[in-house]
Amino acid sequence: MSSKEEKKAEKAVKSAHKKEKKRKAIEALENGEVQGDPTSPSAEKQRRAEKKAAKAEAEADASTDKASEKAAKKARKEAKKAKAVSESAPVEADVTSTPIASTSKSTNAAAARAYMETNNVTIEAPEESNEKPPLPMLSFDELKGRIDDRLKKELDSNKFTKPTPIQACCWSVLLANKDVVGIAETGSGKTMAFGLPAMQHILQLPASENGQQKKGKGKYGKGGQNVSVLVIAPTRELAIQTQVTMEKLAASIDCASICLYGGVSKPDQIRQLQASPKTIRAVVGTPGRVLDLAREGSLDLSNVTYAVLDEADRMLDVGFEPDIRAILGMTRNKDEGRHTSMFSATWPMDLRGLAETFMREPMRVTIGSDELSANHRVEQSVEVLEDSRAKQGRLETFLRNIGAGPRGRSPKDKVIIFALYKKEAQRVEDTLKRKGYNVAGIHGDLSQQQRIASLDAFKSGEAPLLVATDVAARGIDVPLVEYVVNYTFPLTIEDYVHRIGRTGRAGRTGKSITFFTSEDKSHAGELIRILKDSNQPVPKEMLQFPTTIKRKEHGAYGAHFRELVPGKAKKITFDD
Repeated sequence: MSSKEEKKAEKAVKSAHKKEKKRKAIEALENGEVQGDPTSPSAEKQRRAEKKAAKAEAEADASTDKASEKAAKKARKEAKKAKAVSESAPVEADVTSTPIASTSKSTNAAAARAYMETNNVTIEAPEESNEKPPLPMLSFDELKGRIDDRLKKELDSNKFTKPTPIQACCWSVLLANKDVVGIAETGSGKTMAFGLPAMQHILQLPASENGQQKKGKGKYGKGGQNVSVLVIAPTRELAIQTQVTMEKLAASIDCASICLYGGVSKPDQIRQLQASPKTIRAVVGTPGRVLDLAREGSLDLSNVTYAVLDEADRMLDVGFEPDIRAILGMTRNKDEGRHTSMFSATWPMDLRGLAETFMREPMRVTIGSDELSANHRVEQSVEVLEDSRAKQGRLETFLRNIGAGPRGRSPKDKVIIFALYKKEAQRVEDTLKRKGYNVAGIHGDLSQQQRIASLDAFKSGEAPLLVATDVAARGIDVPLVEYVVNYTFPLTIEDYVHRIGRTGRAGRTGKSITFFTSEDKSHAGELIRILKDSNQPVPKEMLQFPTTIKRKEHGAYGAHFRELVPGKAKKITFDD
């Protein structure tokens, strides 16, 4: 409180005391409290005169005091506000805190909690940590000051209106240099969720690590590389799609990202590692090719301080766990400062074990449920067919009904048709081509160049229909895919969820249609559960099949012992 304000308040208090004194004097006169004989005429006359004079003086003082009291009240209010400001301001702070900022912070916290509830988001800290999970970033403006301006400019060029839930939650964790496990459905924007912090991580590395190229020692010669960021993906298609985003982000900060996968010439990839015009700071690749190049010395992973396992559950499902462990063993140890991120659609026990080994107290971000669930923005339809030979005719009827006739369809709306086997995919593609449909195919029997050409034709709209096998189910990220057709039901319910996840991406809606026959009856129970969890209709014809859900079997002990035997089987030898 200033000295001027203190004087005003003191004056107001004195005036109030004076007023009270005059009031008591009037009361004394009215009650006859005067000196001398109260009954004498002179005393009465004196009393009336004094009473009149006292009243006049009191009224004059009262009018003056009313104004003073009003001024004092205003002064006290301003002093109280000034005191609150001074108490809330941190000592030696760069930015002064104010009650308005305090209210804004409180409002932001309330908005963040409402956002998390609306989007069914949870952010959990590890049990052994006392740290509170950070709040999600609800807008791109919250990135200002947290990332380099060049990265912010690249992000703005995509013309997104707001972060997706997985981005909003993971950015606040990863930009604080914390490990994260992200559990979210396919098509949720995970690549940008880890890609943006990855590039900011490169910029924040010490100059000794950020400017010097590391020389490869492979038999093909020496090349310039300084790999700090490593992203591992389960399939070539997903690696290629991830590279598109990572390459743009890397270019914005004047460095390079390279994609390594099998099915193409290894010497060509080695030459790319050596001859890149910019220093290679990020590598995106599949486990097999990355491990191969690292073991022979063509790829140096010893400086990796930011590792990402994308669709980690899928990699474990197809047996990549030994490769992943070997690759991470070639990078910086987690105790030496390596940050590790893991993204998955589910959170199974074997994945938790991997996280415990290679991660440091990770925050767990869950969008929706960590149990297997379908994208709720996809409208699912199941048709039960009595004869599998009716599929081709039903497919063509469906395509005609949605306007995808032999004369082609508008490139704005694309259809992916999933077959189970390579030969089946080729047969469906050939049949549609003979009938005049603009269709492309992608499966394991095609060369990498053929697969890329098919994918490019599909993306451009030249071939709005794409026939694919599950090898591409988790690697295709093409905008405006309106329909997914399950020509043949996949081998697992997980593959079903990932197939239909090719539509309804990035906040859009989509539709799927599944042809179901008696040959698929073992999946009826799981499919019904997925449909019910997504509030989708269950055809009454499905109820003719057994609805018991089989538990996943342990490789050695069967379904009944999976929960009882958490460890892995070990080979036992006996002495002769």
